[in-house]
Amino acid sequence: MCRFVRHVFSLPWQARRYFPPAALQAIEAAIAESEATHRGELRFVVETALHPVQLWHGITPRQRAIALFSELGVWDTASNNGVLIYLSLADHDVEIVADRGIDALVGAAGWETICHHMEQAFRAGRFSDGVLDGIQQISAHLAQHFPAQGAVRNELPDAPLVL
Repeated sequence: MCRFVRHVFSLPWQARRYFPPAALQAIEAAIAESEATHRGELRFVVETALHPVQLWHGITPRQRAIALFSELGVWDTASNNGVLIYLSLADHDVEIVADRGIDALVGAAGWETICHHMEQAFRAGRFSDGVLDGIQQISAHLAQHFPAQGAVRNELPDAPLVL
């Protein structure tokens, strides 16, 4: 019941409070700069709250992140190296879902470490900094395993998605 109440009373303006236009532009620029150093693709999605029907069905933040990973085509990159950063404001949760090409190289523990660092920044009220730090850490993995070669090919939008 507590989770349901958090989602019902989480309103869209809260996402705008934590991620004003300037922060979203900085995140978009960081993703674009990052993707110039590797062949991977990054997407950032922040969702204020789930729909009551999703809550009724017990959708977890991880399940929602996996659904968005699919819906947004992050899984469909040429080198199987797309990464989704999903932030659920109502659940106070960060999930990273990575395609099999990069996931096999970083592993669950690596992604969890990045999520933990981001969550620490969020608890301190530094939402934009937390996301930018997460992008930087993910980019380091992508640059190590999938360095840029030739012309940069941008397969997915760099702009953050606010739901």
